[in-house]
Amino acid sequence: MGYTIPIEKIIDYSPEKLREFHSYGYEYIDNRQFALKPEVVLGTIERALPYVEEAKRLFLEMDWQGDGDVELLWIPPFAFPLSLKVSPVGIVIWHVKQSEDGISYLLSPIELPFEEFSYANAA
Repeated sequence: MGYTIPIEKIIDYSPEKLREFHSYGYEYIDNRQFALKPEVVLGTIERALPYVEEAKRLFLEMDWQGDGDVELLWIPPFAFPLSLKVSPVGIVIWHVKQSEDGISYLLSPIELPFEEFSYANAA
């Protein structure tokens, strides 16, 4: 079997670090079969709770209505331009899909270079 990072190494920052993440909204992320529950990655619900609460607070600031489950989505490194020098492990983003209208809210540790998000990067 090839190498993969241990699941407990996916989140290597404090919950407060989420405040520095880039925020995005997107219509629609409808295939969430590959989403991970934060408690699976962080080991326990108790350990995940500070992260989930901080993510929820940030999502609410983005006009999230408070419904839907907070999840983690992985973006593989090959999805990014080489010039970004994304780590071989890729990027894990925080995600919630609003039940009411299906809008997804995202928190990313790096600025996402995708055309759909160019509006968020213009300032």
